[in-house]
Amino acid sequence: MKFLLGTKQHMTTVFTEEGRAYAATIIVAMPAMVTQVKTKEKDGYVAAQIGAGETKETKVNQAQIGHAKGKAFRHFAEFRPRDGAVDVEAGVTLDVSVFVPGDPVSVTAISKGKGFQGVVKRHGFHGGSRTHGQKHSEREPGSIGGGGRAGGRVAKGMRMAGRMGGEQVTVRNLKVLQVHPETNEIVLSGAVPGRRGTLVEIRG
Repeated sequence: MKFLLGTKQHMTTVFTEEGRAYAATIIVAMPAMVTQVKTKEKDGYVAAQIGAGETKETKVNQAQIGHAKGKAFRHFAEFRPRDGAVDVEAGVTLDVSVFVPGDPVSVTAISKGKGFQGVVKRHGFHGGSRTHGQKHSEREPGSIGGGGRAGGRVAKGMRMAGRMGGEQVTVRNLKVLQVHPETNEIVLSGAVPGRRGTLVEIRG
């Protein structure tokens, strides 16, 4: 069971020994401690809870400090194993060395907020035709149904303009390209949701 919390940095290009170029994202992983192992009998489900990002004790309430055995962590996260078994114990410290190049991972983070966007940007609509009498409808959504489709109302789930981004997104099947224990950096293939500094969860 491999998992860590980290912060997204920037993208770069990584060249392999075979000469292949990968678009890659650099993540600075936070050394984490397993603060609790949850069991089916006691908690109703199986999971491992970790605390990461040590901070000042004045910024964390006393209940969290006691729960973390005297340490003040900024972030807590839970990870449920796919096979239903947790192979770590409470008090164990995790770092980037749990991953090795070639490992497939999933990354979860909050995507960039893009504000109120139209249907072309938000859903990939093609927009209206620019000919045959249409003048200002290049990026309009067009018809949203009418009486024949849903009884004179807007059907639930209709793709329309609205707020875009700022949602939890999981990207699966990324590959670990490089691991740098001296700087706590892990380099992943592909793009990772969020801006620079976004908190990301890495699961093996």
